[in-house]
Amino acid sequence: MEAAKLYAQLERDFIKPGLIDDWASHMTAIADFLSDNFKQRSMGLVCDFAPNIIKKVYCAVFPSDKVLEKVLADGVSDSMIFVHHPSIWDIIKAPNVFQQMNKDLLTKLKEQKISIYNLHVPLDNFGEYSTGVNLAKAIGLTDLEPCIPYYGSLAGVIGKTRCKSVSELKQLFELAVGHKIKLYKYGQDTIPNGKVVVVAGGGNDKDLLGEAISSGATTVVTGISSRNPHSEETHKEEERLGVNVLGGTHYSTEKFACQKMCEYFRNLGLAATFIEGEPVMEDE
Repeated sequence: MEAAKLYAQLERDFIKPGLIDDWASHMTAIADFLSDNFKQRSMGLVCDFAPNIIKKVYCAVFPSDKVLEKVLADGVSDSMIFVHHPSIWDIIKAPNVFQQMNKDLLTKLKEQKISIYNLHVPLDNFGEYSTGVNLAKAIGLTDLEPCIPYYGSLAGVIGKTRCKSVSELKQLFELAVGHKIKLYKYGQDTIPNGKVVVVAGGGNDKDLLGEAISSGATTVVTGISSRNPHSEETHKEEERLGVNVLGGTHYSTEKFACQKMCEYFRNLGLAATFIEGEPVMEDE
């Protein structure tokens, strides 16, 4: 597929008016590799290394060394790496929780004509391919509705679970992500009306609690839930309100959307592969 046509299709399908983001200002260390368009908008084509044609797409949550090395090892050219984030998440390195891509690997990607494309806020925005919707479906929620304003998007989901208890929902969550998750049990074990609020990634935030409570939900499913100085006030408010929080790590709660994006690219006639990353268990 012609690269320009692919980028234009992604633009039409995902980058809606009013969506904003802010990555480029934090990526000055690799500014020489960034496209002018990305420097202005912090979304879309990050590295314009395959200007003519795209034959294959690799989807990943973060552009870690492991992900970039896997693509390079495949020996491909005229390809694209699609990522949800243009930087690498590592809560262990707080306050600098986002690390920049490896310059040596970026140089090799440029030589092999492998572009990098990013949708962060546009992929968080409620829809068929969004992070929240696909996490909600992975844990069996139905009757999904959008909630939680985020940089011009609606990044949260309110849905209904068949689980009668938070403990049962925790088991389903663990089956979906493939590892143990953290439950902060601040409220009752039952789930009133089966209502659950889902925000993939970094959704443990005081700003979403009001909307959760007003919807009748007392259970929040998210990624980053660790109780630390940054989140202490949020945890205190959740305790006060009796809101249960389940955290399944940043990576594991957002991977479902990137897996779904493989389907999007295949529908365009492109070969697409999801590259597994690794959850940072300290997120919980």
